[in-house]
Amino acid sequence: MVDAHQTFVIVGAGLAGAKAAETLRSEGFTGRVILIGDERDHPYERPPLSKGYLTGAEPRDSVFVQQPGWYAEHDVELHLGQPVVHLDRRTRAIRLGDGTALHYDKLLLATGAEPRRLDIPGTDLAGVHHLRRLAHAERLKQVLAGLGRDNGHILIAGAGWIGLEVAAAARGYGAEVTIVEPEPSPLHAVLGPEIGGVFTALHAEHGVRFHFGAKLTGITGQDGMVLAAVTDDGQEHPVHDVLAAIGAAPRTALAESAGLALASRAEGGGVAVDASLRTSDPDIYAAGDVASAEHPLLGVRLRVEHWANALNGGPAAARAMLGQEVSYDRIPYFFSDQYDLGMEFSGHAAPGTYDQVVARGDVGKRQFVAFWLREGRVLAGMNVNVWDVTDPIQRLIRSGRPVDPDALADPSVPLASLLD
Repeated sequence: MVDAHQTFVIVGAGLAGAKAAETLRSEGFTGRVILIGDERDHPYERPPLSKGYLTGAEPRDSVFVQQPGWYAEHDVELHLGQPVVHLDRRTRAIRLGDGTALHYDKLLLATGAEPRRLDIPGTDLAGVHHLRRLAHAERLKQVLAGLGRDNGHILIAGAGWIGLEVAAAARGYGAEVTIVEPEPSPLHAVLGPEIGGVFTALHAEHGVRFHFGAKLTGITGQDGMVLAAVTDDGQEHPVHDVLAAIGAAPRTALAESAGLALASRAEGGGVAVDASLRTSDPDIYAAGDVASAEHPLLGVRLRVEHWANALNGGPAAARAMLGQEVSYDRIPYFFSDQYDLGMEFSGHAAPGTYDQVVARGDVGKRQFVAFWLREGRVLAGMNVNVWDVTDPIQRLIRSGRPVDPDALADPSVPLASLLD
């Protein structure tokens, strides 16, 4: 039975928002819980959109956070297909696109991010795609299957995680793939030149063509269809489709118009929150892709766009909304699956913050663990086709203690022993 003495509103019906609603109920909150999403689909997880669902390995229903009936069963008022167009902090009210006004006692912004757009001629052609929403994945899945049948060619702008995962899916369907990337290697800003080459070799072995050190300057077409993409070095790539995979921008418009503090561009942008995920307004919190949080362990402000942050950040924000003491200090974590390569990455090692990369195992055979160090301390670790090591990697990061690089590189030395 819902007690209407308090109303908690969650704007954003993705993983962070859905898990926050679930946590409010599991923690015993009896007030109104209102979950609002601008998509018509029930809350879903995004990793399958470029992984299992896109490849055809997982069914559509597998992406959803809860079964549709769960929300009514737990007295969560779900508003789908409804954007929030206004936030009034003075009256603690929001207004939906259809004019509905809703009061809140506590508000959680879990508005996520949106794909960055290519600012070049030709992006209005039918064969130009983005991948962020379930509808995008459904369309792209059909496109890749058609390209595979017809020996078609897709060009992917960007060699980040999404670009590489879509490339692997496309090759699985039999489509031809070219990746255009301005940096000298894939994932350059995440892995640096030391490890990025592993992914160059992986995709090259599967027939993907890379064009590094270049940017798209235009897309040409006829009758609405893509014919070719042109890069800034004058090359023309005949293709049938183009995917823009050049990153995502936090959806901060609502927060900005309401006067909430935002993080700087150097900090990844997003809504600025403290370690309890509270914004500059004590009644408003933010979690997931849109939140730039003060990390109490790493000592920096971070905006993390990965699944684990939404999975854990939503519940953390919900507990803070309930008045519990929260210090959100999760080690950033993400994973990827490409062909026969599976990997997990823990930590944060931005370019220029580390002075050494150490690998244990066989990098050439793509069965190894890599560590990013600064003055002997582990900042981040990535395990590739090596499993059950995430816990000791994260413990090494948390410890902040110097580690012998030779021992770190020696597979005969258990990682757990380096913590003794």
